[in-house]
Amino acid sequence: MKKTILLSLITCFVFKGFSQGKENENTQILLKELSENSCKCIGLIDTIDKFPKTVSKEINKCINKQVSAYQLGFKLMKIDTTNLESKNINILINANEYSNEFKKYYYEIERYLFENCSSLKSKIASFEKRSNKSISENPKALEFYSKGISEIKKQNLKKAILFFKKSVQIDPTFAFAWDNLGISYRKLNNYDKAIESYEKSLEIDPNGLMPLQNIAVVYQYKKEYKKAIKTYERLAELDENNPEIYYGIGQIYSLNLQNYEKGLDNMCKAYNMYAEQKSPYRTDAEKVISMIYSEMKKLGREQKFDEILKLNNISQ
Repeated sequence: MKKTILLSLITCFVFKGFSQGKENENTQILLKELSENSCKCIGLIDTIDKFPKTVSKEINKCINKQVSAYQLGFKLMKIDTTNLESKNINILINANEYSNEFKKYYYEIERYLFENCSSLKSKIASFEKRSNKSISENPKALEFYSKGISEIKKQNLKKAILFFKKSVQIDPTFAFAWDNLGISYRKLNNYDKAIESYEKSLEIDPNGLMPLQNIAVVYQYKKEYKKAIKTYERLAELDENNPEIYYGIGQIYSLNLQNYEKGLDNMCKAYNMYAEQKSPYRTDAEKVISMIYSEMKKLGREQKFDEILKLNNISQ
């Protein structure tokens, strides 16, 4: 659906101080202002007991609210006001969120947010799937777990480990405590202990997605890339619609193994899934695809790059 907005000559000067020479500067100011509005909206989203898709949809709504204003402002700045007589001007605004035009402006705001909005990063970092073994029912175990989380936030990782250890000593089936013990060890570069903790979590909940995904990440840190890929493939058996799987595999093939074709194919799959789920992580996949293009261009394989994008229904 396209909306036609009729503007009189005076409306063309709604952006005070605008001049053709400062067009790009004013566009960046507009993008910053509208993105900050989205960021404030995202900051108000409650993530407690919500699935990742629900949170992603709420983030999407916060961005959508600013897209039409960005379209309008951008097009106003493109109007040549020199020798303009007093008359009505037609400006078309595409409000269909599935249209290429809407997506163009949406993605510009999303990219800005991903680089500059701490609220966005904190909301998408909170995506943890729970099972009936995720949280302990023991008050003392929960108390130590809470203290451990507090120490992680303060980057006191050694203290966090002590609290998580106490938590799992009281309740050995507390999966999230094992997961965060693994995270703490990983951040201290104690990769073997991290994997051991994640495996404990998987013993409790064999379908635990978070520990399995983290094991794949640790294998990447250890430069054991084949084991990382096998772990991602194991994860795909449990959650085939998880874009993190294809993003991880794409990263390994492209950044670590220099197999750009396999890397690109997997990264395109991740990109499409992120876009379908309206996840801001789409921006990360976009950056890796751009990097792969640069490397394939150096090798004279631009045609193959285009073919893989076409196979994944992605247009440049």
